[in-house]
Amino acid sequence: MLIKKSVAIPSSEITPKATYLNRRNFLAGAAVAGAAAVSGIAFRDLAEPRLIAAANAKIEGTQKSVFSTTEKQNSYKDVSNYNNFYEFSTDKYEPADLAKNFKTRPWAVTIDGEVKKKQVLDVDALIKMAAPEERVYRHRCVEGWSIVVPWVGFSLSELIKRCDPTPKAKYVEFTTLYDPKQMPGQRTGVLKWPYVEGLRMDEAMHPLALLCFGMYGEVLPNQDGAPLRVILPWKYGFKSAKSIVRIRFTTDQPLNTWQQSAPNEYGFYSNVNPNVDHPRWSQAKERRLGEFFKRPTLMFNGYDQVASLYSGMDLKKNF
Repeated sequence: MLIKKSVAIPSSEITPKATYLNRRNFLAGAAVAGAAAVSGIAFRDLAEPRLIAAANAKIEGTQKSVFSTTEKQNSYKDVSNYNNFYEFSTDKYEPADLAKNFKTRPWAVTIDGEVKKKQVLDVDALIKMAAPEERVYRHRCVEGWSIVVPWVGFSLSELIKRCDPTPKAKYVEFTTLYDPKQMPGQRTGVLKWPYVEGLRMDEAMHPLALLCFGMYGEVLPNQDGAPLRVILPWKYGFKSAKSIVRIRFTTDQPLNTWQQSAPNEYGFYSNVNPNVDHPRWSQAKERRLGEFFKRPTLMFNGYDQVASLYSGMDLKKNF
């Protein structure tokens, strides 16, 4: 029998652990329930902290969005247990556990740069700026897998307009939290920390760009970017910065983290494009998380509404 070492298996080819996790979670749940019955302690008091938080943090008054796809959604379990979050780990199954005690309150977001209303906002005040809406978006990871998630938030443009950028503001830069004590992945040199991402102003103002603070009708789990992240469904997943602490408006194009790390592999725009391959693999097809067969990758991930943003650009050069 031929046994392949794990390092030789691409992450996009690894079968999700759904069956194994289902069995393990069932057994763990049975044990906890049994302990609760014997001791008289409520089941919720023995559950993992992140599950208790999710149960207590429904987002009320959320409206359905016209931008939502009608595609079948991935389960909450899929999305909260398979995460690209290098601040915690490069392994996609580890952030859920490593982030369970991550503290998201108090949390402040600095808004500065080329903007008339420089300020430091409490994240909860920022979240209340506009009515929340649910948007079911499809996502495409650069490594070849995709998901469909009902996110909760509001258009990033709502925040930008209230900040009143100056005419010099051409780009928006997002900086995520740097806290190696809480984020073990930042104790490694896998990337230059803190994580930085950026958008051209017209991209940030597009209605599809979402400032996100929840999913599946609940607050964001820690491992999915709590308490605040952006969602850009027409771009590869790494562009959607998580756990944001600073939003800066700039005249020059930001140098985002992956450009610093591997500029020949990850460009500034990073639009989903089946015609531009990653140097080490094809981007022509993708595999939906939880499915076996691959499907064709769609240009701009199927969000043709953004095509006009890149009219006249060489998308092989501006990848």
